[in-house]
Amino acid sequence: MSAARTFEVAGAPHLPPSITVSGVMRQVLYALVPAIAAHCWYFGWGILFQIVLAVGFALAFEAIMLRLRCRPLKPFLGDYSAVVTAVLFALSMPPLAPWWIAATGMLMAIVIAKHLYGGLGFNLFNPTMVGVAAVIIAYPIDLSAWLAPRELSPGLPGLVETASAIFTGSVRASIDWNAITMATPLDALRTGIQENLLVTEVRGSDLFGDFGGLGWEWIANWYLIGGLWLVYRRVVSWHVPVAVLATTILISTPMWLLGPDTNPSPLQHVFSGALVMAAFFIATDPVSGCATLRGKLLFGAGVALITLAIRRFGGFPDGVAFAVLLMNMMAPLIDRYTRPRTYGHRR
Repeated sequence: MSAARTFEVAGAPHLPPSITVSGVMRQVLYALVPAIAAHCWYFGWGILFQIVLAVGFALAFEAIMLRLRCRPLKPFLGDYSAVVTAVLFALSMPPLAPWWIAATGMLMAIVIAKHLYGGLGFNLFNPTMVGVAAVIIAYPIDLSAWLAPRELSPGLPGLVETASAIFTGSVRASIDWNAITMATPLDALRTGIQENLLVTEVRGSDLFGDFGGLGWEWIANWYLIGGLWLVYRRVVSWHVPVAVLATTILISTPMWLLGPDTNPSPLQHVFSGALVMAAFFIATDPVSGCATLRGKLLFGAGVALITLAIRRFGGFPDGVAFAVLLMNMMAPLIDRYTRPRTYGHRR
C-alpha cells in the first residue's frame, strides 16, 4: 500500500488580499513626497531632520511595545503604519523644533494613543493628532518659532546649523535667530485681529501670498495634489476631503462677505495651516474616523466646523488637531445613526 499523500492547507481565504496595510501606507508616503520637497524648498533642511527623528522614535517605541505585548516585530514594524504616523507628525512641527519634541510626540502617539488601546486597528483617537496636540499644549513656545520662508529669510540655516539648532538649541553667532524665525500666517492673523487690526492690514505683510501664507499656500497645493492621487488610487474615499474643504468654504464665505475686515477669506482658511493635509491624510484614517458614507461626510463637516470655531474663538491659531480628536470621539455615535438599512429590515 502506497503512503498517503498529504497537502499543505491554510485557513480561508486562500487567495492573498489585494490590499495590504503596508501597501496602503506606502501609497500615503509616496503622496507626501511632493509636500516634503516643498517644505525643504521654503523652510530648509529642518523638516528632514524632524522626519528622521520622528521615524526613529516611532519605530523604537513600536518595537518596545510589541515586545511588552509579546507580539512579533517584523510584521508590525514592516507595515509602515508607525512610519506614516511619524512623517505626518513631523510635517506638523517647526523645522528647528528641539529633538525632544519628536520624542514626546511619538511617545504619546505610539505608546499612549496606539498600543494602550490595543494596537493598530483598535485606537479610538488618531495617533498623529494625539502627538501633535500633546506637544502643542506642553511646548507652546517651541512650537511657535517657525522659520521665515525662503523669500523672506536672509539665509536659511544649512545642514550643520540646522542640526545644531535641533540638538543643542543654538545656531552660530553670525545668524540672527530673530531674523530667521517668525509667526505662522495663521498666528500672525490671529494676533493682528486681537490687536484690533483689519484683516486687510494684517494681510499687507510680506508673510502672506496670493491666497494663504507665503510658501504655505504652495505646500497646501502639493498636499492637495498628493491627496487627489490617493483618491484616484482609491486609497481614500472622496467623502471626507470634500466635506472638510466644502464645509470650510461654505461657512467662511458668507462670514467673509459680510465682514471682510474681520474675517479671513475662504481661501485663506484653506491654504494656511494644516487643513488640506488633515482633509486628505488625517481625517481619512479608517480606524479613528467614520465607516459609513454619510458618516464620513458628517465627520469631515465636523472637522471643518470645529477648526473654524477654534481659529475664530479659541486659543490656538490652527485648531485642526483638536478638531480631529473631538470628531474621533463622535465617530462611533455618527456611525450608529448613519448605518445603511439592512435588507429586509426597517431603519
